[in-house]
Amino acid sequence: VALLPCKPDHATRNLPLGGGSVSVAVDVTGCEAGGATFAVAHATAEDAAQAEAWMHAWRAATRSQLTGAAIVETQATLPRAAGSPAPVRLEAPQQGPGGPMPAHVLWFAQQRAGKMALYQATVLGRPTSAEAPGAFFEGLRLP
Repeated sequence: VALLPCKPDHATRNLPLGGGSVSVAVDVTGCEAGGATFAVAHATAEDAAQAEAWMHAWRAATRSQLTGAAIVETQATLPRAAGSPAPVRLEAPQQGPGGPMPAHVLWFAQQRAGKMALYQATVLGRPTSAEAPGAFFEGLRLP
């Protein structure tokens, strides 16, 4: 469950998480509000090993889009999230005019019915409230 600050749009994107030419369908729900984009993306892996590999690829793909930004990744916690792959939070403040947009990202997973649900929650841009990214991430709830 995610509390978005606006009416969300829904889309499905194919991301190259499976290695080589294998694309993975990722469902994305998000919206723009107060100068930032808020989104939650979801994919389903068959098992923990696949989830770990996909999460690693997802994080690497996101970091590659933030070239030039000072990226800080830290361990994160989220009630009911799987321990492997472990939740990780990325912070990338804007590095001056013309640099990449500020980004706040949280990756986490949950085991469900023998499969692994993978998530990426993102706040991209500079929201009007500095507390918005923290409030967005704190509002995430896993069943």
